[in-house]
Amino acid sequence: MHSFHIAEADTLSLAKTLENLNAKHKEVLAISRDRNGFVSVSVIDEGKKKKFYIDPTSGEKIGDIIQKQAVFQFATNLHRSLFLKSTGRFLIGLASLLLIFISISGIVLIAKRQGGYKQFFAPVVRENFSQYHHVVYARFALIPLLVLSITGVYLSLLRFDIIPDPHTSLVVNFDTIKEDPIKEYTEFAFFQNTPLKELRELEYPFSEFVEDYYIIRLKNKELYLNQVTGEVLAEENIHPIQIISSWATVLHTGEGSILWSIVLGLGSLAIPFLTITGFIVYFKRPKTKIRNKLSKDESNYVILVGTEGGTTLQYGKELHDKLLANGLKSHLALMNEYSYYKKMEHLIIITATYGQGEAPATANKFIELIQKKQQKQAFNFSVVGFGSTAYPNYCHFAYKSHKALLTVNNSTTKQDVFTVNDQSFEAFTEWCHKWSETIGVSIKLEKPKLKLNTVPPSTFKIIGKQELKKDNTFLLSFQNLNGTKSQSGDLLSVIPTEGAQERLYSIGKLDKDTLVVSIRRHEKGLCSNFLYRLEQGEKLSARVISNKNFHFPEKAKKCILIATGTGIGPFLGMINENIKKRELHLYWGARTSDSFNLYRNYIENAKEEGKLTSFNPAYSRNPMEKLYVQHLIKHDHELFVEVLKKKGCIMICGSIAMQKAILQELQELCNEHLNKDLSHFQNKNQIKMDCY
Repeated sequence: MHSFHIAEADTLSLAKTLENLNAKHKEVLAISRDRNGFVSVSVIDEGKKKKFYIDPTSGEKIGDIIQKQAVFQFATNLHRSLFLKSTGRFLIGLASLLLIFISISGIVLIAKRQGGYKQFFAPVVRENFSQYHHVVYARFALIPLLVLSITGVYLSLLRFDIIPDPHTSLVVNFDTIKEDPIKEYTEFAFFQNTPLKELRELEYPFSEFVEDYYIIRLKNKELYLNQVTGEVLAEENIHPIQIISSWATVLHTGEGSILWSIVLGLGSLAIPFLTITGFIVYFKRPKTKIRNKLSKDESNYVILVGTEGGTTLQYGKELHDKLLANGLKSHLALMNEYSYYKKMEHLIIITATYGQGEAPATANKFIELIQKKQQKQAFNFSVVGFGSTAYPNYCHFAYKSHKALLTVNNSTTKQDVFTVNDQSFEAFTEWCHKWSETIGVSIKLEKPKLKLNTVPPSTFKIIGKQELKKDNTFLLSFQNLNGTKSQSGDLLSVIPTEGAQERLYSIGKLDKDTLVVSIRRHEKGLCSNFLYRLEQGEKLSARVISNKNFHFPEKAKKCILIATGTGIGPFLGMINENIKKRELHLYWGARTSDSFNLYRNYIENAKEEGKLTSFNPAYSRNPMEKLYVQHLIKHDHELFVEVLKKKGCIMICGSIAMQKAILQELQELCNEHLNKDLSHFQNKNQIKMDCY
C-alpha cells in the first residue's frame, strides 16, 4: 500500500543513477531494484551498514526497508508448508495439482453449460441461488485460480528440484584484464546505455584494485564490468528456467502489481464460496437408484433415461413404478445401457439436453448404440424431452434421438417428440395420459419431490372476474393482502385441494396491489374450475414464485410481445407498466375476433394512453383469412430485424407449439437478414420465453 516507486526514475541511465547516489553517500556497497520498482541501497554510514529506499533522481533516502510483519510471515509459512516442512510442501503442491484439474474441468463444464466458449460470459439461467451464483462467480474466479494452481505446482516442482534451478556461473580471465584506458564510471558505455528499469542488482567493487569488478544482474542477463575501463569481463544470459521461475513467482504472489494482487485476492476469496455452493448443488441433486425387479429380457416396456443432474431419472422411475403397479413388465435403465431386448414392445426415451444441444453424460453413446444393436422384433417408441426454453437449442438432443430411432429397423412411433419445460410435472402427466391411452392402461402419476418450495404462501382477495364463455376463458383479478412483492411475468402457484399438484399461472401486475391472471377453463380441469368458482371478496391462498428470466427489460427501448390465447395475461401488466411509453408492439394469436372481447378494454386504453404502440392480432379460424402469429412475423420482418439489431427484446408467452413455430420463423429472419444464429440473441437475453 505504501509505494516508494519513483516513476520518472525508470528512464534514468545507470550512469546517472550512480552519479546521483555517489554524490550523497560516501561508501556504497550495492544498489537493487525490486519487482515493485522500489530502489534500495546498501551503504556504510558512520561505520555501520545501512539499507534503505532512495529516490534515484536525487540519491536521497525516502524510507526504511519494509519489514514483513509477523502475521504475514505466519501466513506465508502456513501457505507454503503447513508448518510440516517438506511433507507440508508436498501436500501443498498436491493441492495445487488438484486445483488445476478442478479449474480446467470447471471452465469446460461452464462452456458446455453456456453453449460454447463464445457464450462463456453470456447471461446465466437462474435455477436456484447456489447454482446461479456458483456459475456466475466461477466464470470470473476460475482463470486466476488456474494461474495460481499452475504456478503453485511449478514452484513446488522447483522446490523439490524436479525442475532444475540453473545458476549463472561466470568466469573471469584475470590474465587479460586491462588497466587502461582509465575512464570515469559515468563514461562507461554500458552504464550510459542501460536504463535503471532493467536493473535487478548492482554490487560495487570491494576495493580499487582492477581484479575487483562490478557485479551486475539485469532482468535478462548477468555480467561483470571492469571498474577501470568499463569493459565487460564476462557475460551470460539468464537461463529460460530462471525467467519462467521469476514470472511464476510474480503470477503466484502478485508481487509488483497491485491490480494482479487484487485479482488473486478476489479469486482466493471465491474458493470458500465456490466450495460451499458446490456442495449445496451436489447434495441438492436428486438421488435415485435404479432397481429392477425384472431383467431387460423379461420386460415388454423399456424406459431409458438421459440425465445430467438426476431429475429426468426421477420422472422415469415414477413411470416405471406405475407400470409395474399396473401389472406390466417394465425395465428402467440409462440410455448408455441400450442393449438387445428380447421381448421389448415399447421403448420410452426420457432425456434432458445439455449445453449446446448435446447429449447428457448418461446418453452420449446412445445414438451409436442403437445403430450397432438392432432389435430383431418390431417395437414402438416414444421420446420425451426435458429442458428449459430459456436456453438455446431447447430439447435438441430429444429431437436428435427421435430422428435416429426413426432410422432403426423394426421401429415405429405414433407420437412426435413431447417436450417438458422447466421440469413441469403437469406437462409430463399430459404426455403420460396420452401415451397410456395408446396402450390401453390408465396411469396416474405422483409428483416426485424434486425441490422444496420455501416461498411462504400469500393471501389474496378476489376483486373481479371477467368471462368469455364462448372460449371458456376468464380473467381473474385479485389483491395481495400480505404485501408480497411480485412483477409481471412472475408465477402464481395454486394448489386447489390438499394433496393436489400445483398449477402455475403467469401474473400481470396492473398496479401496486392488483394482479391479474388469464385462465382457460377445462371441462375436467381441477385447478381452472377451482379458480373459476371463486367469487368476488373470497380469499385465495397461493404462492408467488419469482420468474426473473421473464421480467420486462428495463433498458430495451423497443420491445415486441408475442402471445397466444391466455398467454396474453402477463403482457397486460407489462403494457400497463410502460409509463415511459417506450415503443411496444403486441402480437396476439387467437381462434376468432370474438376472443379479443375479454381483453379489448385493456388494449384499447393502453393504445390511447400511448403505452402500446401497435396491436397485431392473428385469428386462426377467421373465415376470411386464417392467420397465425408466425405469418405476421414474416409480414413485419423489418420490425423484428430492427428490434434485434438495436438490442431490443422479443418476449414470447403461450403454448410450446406456438413457441416452436415462432422460433423457426425468427431463426430464418436471423439467417437471412442478420447473418447470426438465433441463439446469439437468446444468449444476450434479447429473447425471453415462458411457454408451456
